[in-house]
Amino acid sequence: MFTGIVTDIGTIERVEERGDRRVTIATAYDTAAIDLGASIACSGVCLTVVETQPGRFMVDVSGETVARTAPDQWQAGRRLNLERAMKLGDELGGHIVTGHVDGIADVIDVTVEGDSRRITFRVDAALAPFLATKGSVTIDGVSLTVNAVDDAADGTHFAINLIPHTQSVTTLGALDAGQAVNVEIDVLARYLQRMEHYRGR
Repeated sequence: MFTGIVTDIGTIERVEERGDRRVTIATAYDTAAIDLGASIACSGVCLTVVETQPGRFMVDVSGETVARTAPDQWQAGRRLNLERAMKLGDELGGHIVTGHVDGIADVIDVTVEGDSRRITFRVDAALAPFLATKGSVTIDGVSLTVNAVDDAADGTHFAINLIPHTQSVTTLGALDAGQAVNVEIDVLARYLQRMEHYRGR
């Protein structure tokens, strides 16, 4: 379980194809303190640490994960938002994040608003019921507040605002139109939709 508060930006150093994809990620974390089997969210994807070396850790990324995450995410040189799993008693600074990607969104517009950047995304209409103004959403592992939602002919558009701090401590400050990102909907919205499904029976 995670909170969507990024604590490091890692960089993929090496990718090896060996059944699953073995990915080596450089990090500022103290890797001596990371146990094998620990969970780390990598741009919103919960992955298991299978090996550590000073300044880097390794994860195995399955074909299923590659297929369900943003294209070209698992390539050498790619920067990733990193978050270690919550511990009991940790401050919940963002919202409850599971590290399970629900879909991929495309950036369709980036607008400067003062020191902030307003970013508009497009997702498939299937995710529309889970996005609400002032609700929570996770983009590439970052907990954000939805500022606007608009159902359009080409899918659902939603916008978020990035303050300067979020721009500087995550990869989202470098987003531009045409890029793809991982989206996780609010887990509470997921359960509410399931409850509504059964209430209507």
